Amino acid sequence: MVSDDTDPIEERLRIRAATQNHLHLKAEAADLRGGLPNTPFAVVTIAFVLGGIFYVSLLAFLVGGFERYWWSTNQLAFFFTAWSFFHWAEFAVTAGWNSEKCNVDSFLLNNGAMYHIAHATALSEYLITLYIKPETKAFAYVSQIGIILTLCGQTLRSLAMIHASTNFSHAVAFEKRRNHQLVTDGIYARFRHPSYAGFFYWALGTQLVLQNPLSFVLYCILLWRFFYYRTRAEEGALVKFFGQAYIDYRRRVGTKIPFIP
Repeated sequence: MVSDDTDPIEERLRIRAATQNHLHLKAEAADLRGGLPNTPFAVVTIAFVLGGIFYVSLLAFLVGGFERYWWSTNQLAFFFTAWSFFHWAEFAVTAGWNSEKCNVDSFLLNNGAMYHIAHATALSEYLITLYIKPETKAFAYVSQIGIILTLCGQTLRSLAMIHASTNFSHAVAFEKRRNHQLVTDGIYARFRHPSYAGFFYWALGTQLVLQNPLSFVLYCILLWRFFYYRTRAEEGALVKFFGQAYIDYRRRVGTKIPFIP
């Protein structure tokens, strides 16, 4: 929260205007989690590939899948549409509203081995079940609920990143920066960790779209465990940074993730 009388939205717009024409990919090794080269060419290539996947997948979704291929369903098409847009949006929002932390890892493609294993498991479950018992994927209302949940989760996460602006970080910050502020207005007045809640519901929504009962349960367990321990660590740092102000905020606003107070 901004401590003086400056409108927080105007302040964020001022920061963005001052930096929007000066996007520099951070090159420090400490900022990079994976092996992707932190170069403009790599960023353009990744964005192009994600855009291609998004376009083809969205087209397949809108036409209801391609009947020529048994695996080309509108459910699978929506999954890849949502997946490609999610990773593109992570970089785009970071570049637009938080450029000082922008690098090739802002795509979140280096999101840990478990992240990729989870998606591979979900796709395997879907394709194997679709091939063996396609009738188990025929509950349209389940996929429709999943689409709504996925879109709401994506919107919530992107809004959280935009509203927090330079106060947002993909990695937990254990040292307070000079310009680090406690954001408690906007979407943060309703969700204490809206970016986490957004991803939680986005991921569960994709599994409802695919009608993957096993992966849905596994996602619930793994994501809940991950965010439970992540919020505990992050909130310990926030209490250290902001003291009673954060304790009062935590008391007022919940995470909206089940069983994470």
